[in-house]
Amino acid sequence: MIGLSQRPQLPSLPARVEAIDLARGIAIALMILSHAVSGLLGIRQVPDWGMVPIHLLTKFSSSLFILVFGIALAVAFLPKVDTPGWPQRRLKLMLRGLEVLFWYKALTIVEMLPLFPPQDILEALLYQRFAIWVEILGFYALALLWLPWVLPLWCRMPLWTRLLAPVVVGVLSVMLERHFHFWGSEILKALLVEDADHYTWGQLSRLPLVMLGLLIGEAVLRWYGEPATRRRLVACLAGIGAVFLIGFAALSLPEPYEALMAVAWNAGKHPPEVPFMLFSTGGALVIMALCLLGGRRAAIWLKPLSVIGSDALRAFIFHIVVIFLVLRLLLGAWQVYSYPQVLAIGLALILLTAGWIALMRWFRERSR
Repeated sequence: MIGLSQRPQLPSLPARVEAIDLARGIAIALMILSHAVSGLLGIRQVPDWGMVPIHLLTKFSSSLFILVFGIALAVAFLPKVDTPGWPQRRLKLMLRGLEVLFWYKALTIVEMLPLFPPQDILEALLYQRFAIWVEILGFYALALLWLPWVLPLWCRMPLWTRLLAPVVVGVLSVMLERHFHFWGSEILKALLVEDADHYTWGQLSRLPLVMLGLLIGEAVLRWYGEPATRRRLVACLAGIGAVFLIGFAALSLPEPYEALMAVAWNAGKHPPEVPFMLFSTGGALVIMALCLLGGRRAAIWLKPLSVIGSDALRAFIFHIVVIFLVLRLLLGAWQVYSYPQVLAIGLALILLTAGWIALMRWFRERSR
């Protein structure tokens, strides 16, 4: 681990890490399942046996998605920081941020069309209010516009400061959310540290997960290539994830089932609170460890999930359009189906999303 503090020694991997695609695909698949249930049926209609364990497991999704975002940044871009080609790569990241921002706003319209009048949609487009299901894209869009400028600083920080940074930023975010008024702007507060009255993903409140992902990504760059060091990395991630889950279990006493139900109902998700984040991040770390352990073989066995993870933006666009534009708006499918039927729709949509991405990829290759 000491070598991680020395930026010039950071290597590049010779090929794409398929385990990262698999982890990202699992995160998106869980998200699709959650969105299908909440978007077509509504959480209040879900039976208890659907909340725990089924809907509970989808709470790994958001933390895993953001964690993989940091890992992918580290693997793809940290070795190029401060090289002659870095300005071009920084511009590439920022252009990607603008692309995500466009789709965030376009999908905001798609999500809100069946639910809200035009004035509410316009307010959401102008950052006067927020949607729900597509807000994670808003987080990534903004993050991709400013993170490229601080990645060189991250690389120059000593290892001990990088290890400490997620804790410091997390504590700072909580203090700001609870005690700073942000000059009376709820919108600014929601964008930075989240606000109880707005469903958002704060840049500062979720930054610790991105930082944790950057640290894991650096370890992947150093240790993924050798089986022995890869196993140590897997054991480390799984162990940390287990500690997080044990911490959640300890906080859940003496009523663990009630605590699990609270997490399934999103208690402590926005703004983030300790029990929810322990559960969500702990599960995300365990899943990430399993993906790294399985490697290319697991990615092949779970090919639909790997395909989804290899093109996350297209997967997100497709499932939001199908749920809200096709099923909910055009076909009037709101609360038409039972929970098992909606669950089946969500599972089918995961496969359909993978098929759509594979088809588009095939068309692109054929048109060259």
